[in-house]
Amino acid sequence: MSRLKNKFNELKRKNRCAFIAYITAGDPNLSKTKEIVQELEKSGVDIIELGVPFSDPLADGPVIQAASQRALKNGTSLTKIIRLVKALRFKVKIPLCLMSYYNPIYKMGLAHFAQMASEAGVDGVIVPDLPVEEAGPFIRCVRKAKLDTIFFVAPTSAGERIKKTANASSGFIYYISLTGITGARKELSRDLRGRINSIKKYSRNPVCVGFGVSRPKQVKELSSFCDGVIVGSAIVSRVSANLKDKNLVHKVGNFVRGLTNV
Repeated sequence: MSRLKNKFNELKRKNRCAFIAYITAGDPNLSKTKEIVQELEKSGVDIIELGVPFSDPLADGPVIQAASQRALKNGTSLTKIIRLVKALRFKVKIPLCLMSYYNPIYKMGLAHFAQMASEAGVDGVIVPDLPVEEAGPFIRCVRKAKLDTIFFVAPTSAGERIKKTANASSGFIYYISLTGITGARKELSRDLRGRINSIKKYSRNPVCVGFGVSRPKQVKELSSFCDGVIVGSAIVSRVSANLKDKNLVHKVGNFVRGLTNV
């Protein structure tokens, strides 16, 4: 059984929703990323998404775009991030997923990427710009390496599209709470509960909600009907606001504790 499945089963027994944190790997550098990941686990995070910086991040808002640029300037690469995961596995027990655009994975080679990621201790892979209809070779390579494949369902997705996504997904299904790019929002869509219930008709996989989630009130509300809540830009913002602060890691942890303890 995968580490992701074990985690969701554990949380279900405790009647808890997963808190999933996204950070951009290499921002401000890989050494700090290592510290932040360990701090996030201590702060109550259940699953961590490590964003692979890319030069043309189509789905990301200005906060994550800026973080990606900082990471790229520091020489962060997919290979280095996989090595970071390998080092983290000696101390971090919670699931670690990679969120990467397809280009870096394709450039590395699907089979080589899958093997390296699996051996390092990566649990799942999320590729925002890879449509389910074109993901066959990717799914085969990644699943062969015993990694989970996590795909997106959008507010505009209809029944047949949801079904295809559900069939291609393992680990969990990532529901995008709004149309558009990533970024903190003051308000979330009012029909989220209904959308989550409709997705659950097509799959037994956990359904986790991301994009726009940034406040304790939102986390608490979503936790009442979702299997997981994903917070990204709000955490990355705390990193960028404290880049030169020696207490950066502690401040990020404090912010996250305010979200996990709702």
